[in-house]
Amino acid sequence: MSKKIYLISGLGADRRAFRKLIFPQDFELVYLDWISPQKNESLDDYATRLALNIDTSTPFYLIGLSFGGMLATEIAKKLKPLHTFLISSSPVYSQLPWYYRLAGSLRLQKLIPIRLLKKGNGIGLKFLGARTDEERILLKQLVVDSDTAFMKWALTCILTWRNKDLPLNLTHIHGTADLILPIRYYKPDKIINNGGHFMVYANAAEISNYIVQKISNEHIRSHIKKIQYLNQDKYHNN
Repeated sequence: MSKKIYLISGLGADRRAFRKLIFPQDFELVYLDWISPQKNESLDDYATRLALNIDTSTPFYLIGLSFGGMLATEIAKKLKPLHTFLISSSPVYSQLPWYYRLAGSLRLQKLIPIRLLKKGNGIGLKFLGARTDEERILLKQLVVDSDTAFMKWALTCILTWRNKDLPLNLTHIHGTADLILPIRYYKPDKIINNGGHFMVYANAAEISNYIVQKISNEHIRSHIKKIQYLNQDKYHNN
């Protein structure tokens, strides 16, 4: 049976951020590309509209990167996927660094020069976790290609997000060298040593292997439970 995974990229990025993740042939990857936000739309409401692109008639998994992880969390609470994986993200707003929450309370996002951020200077790229020329080139292109209005809206959503609930079957993957969301504010399920905020690319092999193994183990456990249930039912019928 094919294992369908929906992937949501981070702010200022798109599906290219996931291109180094490697999954077996029986995994079907579906990228949830950005849709235009409505005026003053909340992150929760946007997640509801984005989720309309998910086929809920078959079981599925979710992977959310950074800002996409927040959206994946909101979607998971509504649609209950088999499992949700957050990469370099926050599952609840209380785990965001205090200065982000303070900035949101003071509405400081209105003062952030988005056009300056889109220039993709060397310091900013290093802060995002780019270490090699390949990573710097890709990250710069992703930032340059991003929509200014969307980034401004998304920053407001991030800083004013107030989710308190963890969805079922959620795994948080975080890097020790993340400068955007420092690991000291989190208790992730899987720690990637020396992983920066862009570790989905730089540490893709380790992350891929972990997710595949996690999903495979769940399938095995599910199959065993099904066999046990059938055997138990057969015993009672006899």
